[in-house]
Amino acid sequence: MCRNIVPLNNLEPAATDDECHDAALQFVRKISGTTAPSRANQAVFDRAVEEIARATRELVDGLTTSAPRKDRELEATKRRARSAERYEAIRVYQQEKRAARSAT
Repeated sequence: MCRNIVPLNNLEPAATDDECHDAALQFVRKISGTTAPSRANQAVFDRAVEEIARATRELVDGLTTSAPRKDRELEATKRRARSAERYEAIRVYQQEKRAARSAT
């Protein structure tokens, strides 16, 4: 899954329309392979974002669960911790790679 798209279901407070739109925009960018479509593709790009945002809103509103709602701040803290771990692992790998090149 795209790391920029976060789960929107079962949050407290509930997901906003802006969050659904942002997720749709990230999805369309990923699928189309561009962050800024050309003028020729702008209309179809925008239409796709709006349709996916609408479908996302319907999905999030229609889902049911017996699980307790997730705290937004706690979930954000978890995401930041996972990201920090990932970037630290990348940094260590690159450092080891540079050291190995220097040794040869």
